[in-house]
Amino acid sequence: MLEQAIKLDQNLGIQTMRRLDALSLFSEGGDGVTRRFATKEHRQAAEMIQSWMRDAGMEPHVDAAGNVIGRYQAITLDAPALIIGSHQDTVRQGGKYDGAYGIVAPISCISALNDEGVRFPFAIEVIAFCDEEGVRFNTTLLGSRAIAGTFDMDGLENTDSNGVTMSNALKEFGTNPTEIPNLARNPNSVLGFVEIHIEQGPILEEEGLALGVVTAIAGGTRLSAQITGLAGHAGTVPMDRRSDALTAAAEAILAVESYCSKVPGLVGTVGRISAAPGAVNVIPGDAAFTIDIRAGDDNLRRKALNDIKVEIKALCVRRGVKIEMETIHESDGCQCAPWLIDQLDAAVTTSGHPQKRLMSGAGHDGMAMEYITDIGMLFIRCEGGISHHPAEAISVDDADAGAQALLNFIKNFKPQT
Repeated sequence: MLEQAIKLDQNLGIQTMRRLDALSLFSEGGDGVTRRFATKEHRQAAEMIQSWMRDAGMEPHVDAAGNVIGRYQAITLDAPALIIGSHQDTVRQGGKYDGAYGIVAPISCISALNDEGVRFPFAIEVIAFCDEEGVRFNTTLLGSRAIAGTFDMDGLENTDSNGVTMSNALKEFGTNPTEIPNLARNPNSVLGFVEIHIEQGPILEEEGLALGVVTAIAGGTRLSAQITGLAGHAGTVPMDRRSDALTAAAEAILAVESYCSKVPGLVGTVGRISAAPGAVNVIPGDAAFTIDIRAGDDNLRRKALNDIKVEIKALCVRRGVKIEMETIHESDGCQCAPWLIDQLDAAVTTSGHPQKRLMSGAGHDGMAMEYITDIGMLFIRCEGGISHHPAEAISVDDADAGAQALLNFIKNFKPQT
């Protein structure tokens, strides 16, 4: 009955929101949505997405990496494709709209085109990428890297928290991971990549705008830090003779915050910390934490990393503890293609909305797709700028505005000559 209601509704926003509600049910439980790569929930979501793609006139399949790909054929077979897509995985206890909106809205657009009997000289592919967030195996952009031909096959031996390798997880999911290298696209077969996504920030809402065209995606570096001190009795070791790993970590965290707060265009986050042995009456001998540094300017980010590392090492020497820092992820920023920016601007205007350009501070699949094609990106407003949280929200009107702008973009798309 839900699907019948969806099909009867001509409003792209309502259709998209209902489907996002349905997709959010495939979650591991708890608050919000938790849908990790190569899990039962991923498989259930993939099956539902494929059914929507079929209904929209596309030819869908799941590839060896777990991506769901739906192709809306061109007037002639074997024509190059405009790729539109986003990711189907979520962070733990995330929201309904991050990633998922960028899958469901394009399907709604293709459905509208199919109902009109419209075909183009180029094909359109909607891709629901398998894993952008990297929650399960501490990797990112797996699906888009597979399409771009930059997938690290050594990563198949990474294990999750239960000791399951990525390779075995994919086999259990139902794919053959040894075929992933065959997924790499010939750049000549791709006309461009466009993603529509919630902003995940407050700018559009603060300026009273529903839509914004992205000019660039910030680069980012993630570090894993391990501080080793000396555990001791909480009551017998004087304050001036302690090698407290946790207080050293606390000062390091404040150093990250202080440095990044003083440099425009730079953001720094410590999103995870743990201490051992973790007893109320024991001085912590070990502390582990992560550092995430992002900036639109790669040189600015690299300088910040170096400065922050120097400062943290110095405070650890002063406190009598040892520290090791390892880079666990690094990606340079990327620029959106001017010709795609211009066409997205025109689509926004045609849809009755003012033009707005802004940068993305969050990473996206376009950072991988840039290796094979030009990229473009369209943001829609999200309430309070909240994302990666159960309270993540968008309005029906904004969902419709984004879908209508994307539909206008597709109808008027002109490949670069």
